[in-house]
Amino acid sequence: MSSLVGGNLKVRRLSGTYVVCRFPANSSIPPWASLGGGFISITRAEDELSIVCRLESAPKGTQQEIRWTCFKIEGPFSFSVVGILNSFIAPLAQAEIPIFALSTYDTDYVLVKEDDAERATEALQRAGHRLVG
Repeated sequence: MSSLVGGNLKVRRLSGTYVVCRFPANSSIPPWASLGGGFISITRAEDELSIVCRLESAPKGTQQEIRWTCFKIEGPFSFSVVGILNSFIAPLAQAEIPIFALSTYDTDYVLVKEDDAERATEALQRAGHRLVG
């Protein structure tokens, strides 16, 4: 297995404000979830359906955690590489910045509250990560 050592990830701060919506487990995936712009993540678990999307795409009246900034760890990464997400979130944990992490086949995304976005950026840069774009 490969190992990722130190802070040398390329990170992109996605534009826009994001929201995490929660729906009952038996909910259908709403049509608006596939129409919005930007990053969208749809996750169904046994006890809930969660959708992460741009704030302007989310319907009113749903259970929401609002005002997140989304950081994309520039991939793709092989499944054999270990420590990628840990390398990214450890500096945020040390700075006491709460996160919401998601993964796709190619890469990882980490959301932090908008109020913490600048502190998160500073912590990531101190750890040696490079913000691109």
